[in-house]
Amino acid sequence: MFSPADLPDTIPLFALPGAVLLPRGRLPLHIFEPRYLTMLDDALKTNHRLIGMIQPQEPSSEGTEPQLHAIGCAGRIMSFSETDDGRYMITLKGISRFRIKGQISSFTPYLRADADWSEFEGDLGGIEKDPAFDRASFLSLLHRYFEFEGLDADWDSMRDAEEELLINSLSMLSPFDPKDKQALLEARTLTERRETLETLMDFALRSGNDDEVMQ
Repeated sequence: MFSPADLPDTIPLFALPGAVLLPRGRLPLHIFEPRYLTMLDDALKTNHRLIGMIQPQEPSSEGTEPQLHAIGCAGRIMSFSETDDGRYMITLKGISRFRIKGQISSFTPYLRADADWSEFEGDLGGIEKDPAFDRASFLSLLHRYFEFEGLDADWDSMRDAEEELLINSLSMLSPFDPKDKQALLEARTLTERRETLETLMDFALRSGNDDEVMQ
């Protein structure tokens, strides 16, 4: 269990569009770029083993660093394995969101930043609840959305899952665009995240119906 005192002032950044991590969530990553292999080696030498997942705001032109969103989430390296050709498969466990105070100029080939954790101290607490969660209504909408997107699901597991695990996993893994995933990441409470998730699914379904009418 991390406490605020365990969180470092600076963290390495893994900038990846469409990939968000949430507290207590798990994110598998395939590491193969030389700069990120160096980042992984350096992170494994620290006590906290944290990597900050962050989304670029826009695709960067070749040879320039991307403009980043202000808020990301740090994950602790929980497992890793090396392939025969020197790549890594790792799993990050979400610890806490952070706000970038400023990027650091350094000799490392990867990005680093000063991190402000103060807005997200609640991320270090226990499992969050959503008092207004209506599982039957939520799963009905989710079933229609998955059917629309052609996605499969283990519905028995979804019916039994803790609401935080269900809502956060869907926020991380559903095929929304990076802007929408950033909104899910930045939601202040689990209830706000679930409401945002419902709005995005409903919008996708309505947009699909509108396209059918226009055709």
